[in-house]
Amino acid sequence: MSHRMTSHHVSMVMLLVGLMSVPAFAQDNEDVRGDLPANQLTMQSVLNVDLSRDIARVPLFKGTVKGTTVWYVIMDVSDRDLARELGINFAPRLANATDGCPGCVQKVKSSNSVLGRADDVEFGGLIDFSPARIYVPGAMAFPPVETQAGAIGDRNYTDLVRVQGTTAVFNAPIVAVGDGPFDVLEHTNTNDRVMSIDTDNRIVDLLFIRAFSHGQDVFYFSFGSTSALGAVLERGTFVPAQGLLPFQNGSQDPDGTRSAIFAFTNGQTGPTSPPAQGLRHVVIDGLLPQEANLANTAVLEALRIGGDSHNVLDSFPTLRNPRLARLYTPMWDTRFAVWTPSAVNSGLNVAQTDANEIRQLAVRGW
Repeated sequence: MSHRMTSHHVSMVMLLVGLMSVPAFAQDNEDVRGDLPANQLTMQSVLNVDLSRDIARVPLFKGTVKGTTVWYVIMDVSDRDLARELGINFAPRLANATDGCPGCVQKVKSSNSVLGRADDVEFGGLIDFSPARIYVPGAMAFPPVETQAGAIGDRNYTDLVRVQGTTAVFNAPIVAVGDGPFDVLEHTNTNDRVMSIDTDNRIVDLLFIRAFSHGQDVFYFSFGSTSALGAVLERGTFVPAQGLLPFQNGSQDPDGTRSAIFAFTNGQTGPTSPPAQGLRHVVIDGLLPQEANLANTAVLEALRIGGDSHNVLDSFPTLRNPRLARLYTPMWDTRFAVWTPSAVNSGLNVAQTDANEIRQLAVRGW
């Protein structure tokens, strides 16, 4: 197997929300439904995780961009005390985000120094959710013959924000624009992963992604990518302003902001993972070209039983080793992993669950 960077760097903005370190049920492909227990969440602010539909409910916050109402969520922060106070993930390496890339973090105005405590948050950048997300499969499902991102951030928009006069960097993606009504079927004013939104009660239901990290099942939210293709694959926003985040190939660098995530291009296909995994798998078995919404139960069921690409994450916020836990960041540097023809022909291209094992497979020439 070879793993390589593509000719254009892809950095997907993702968030881990569920720690699946205890149950072996997902590995055994059992039919697991109901709610994820609260003690398996890395984020205590998450209100509910519905395993029957792969939907998580999180708090919703209000802001504006030049007079336009926007709605956002808060996922991670670079300050440990704020992370504990707000029940979100501690991601210390977000503090490095402006190194060599001042525009990678928005400076927002607010009457409160803690993001989300006031409704007068004024963002500098805006997302256009109106385009239709398009994925036209190629002959092998992946790569595609045509794509179009379903949401595009303007030149001032990034998911990372800092309240003026403070130092903490938050991962706070905008997920909807306007005062309603909100389109959660074709997502013309909402993120493509918004399944429902209630601005009165300040909650939003988001479709999460199933993946692996350090041999365990994990769930994460995905909001955007610096690649238009990545945004289509993740049902997220194309965010070109974050393309210079430090550093490429710096997954283990405490001074960087990115962590590696491995995405297989030619893993096995089939309804469940394991053994299936990868981008061909999510296109074919996860029904990627279709719109994801509560009315499309076929997509929700396909993803629930294992149709996600099941990428492999290199860092995780709750690892027991403090040094490794501090490497966690929601900014992911995608490594496209390609099985060799001999591995494919021998049926060895089965799902992998650990980033270091993938690196060893590459060293051994698979």
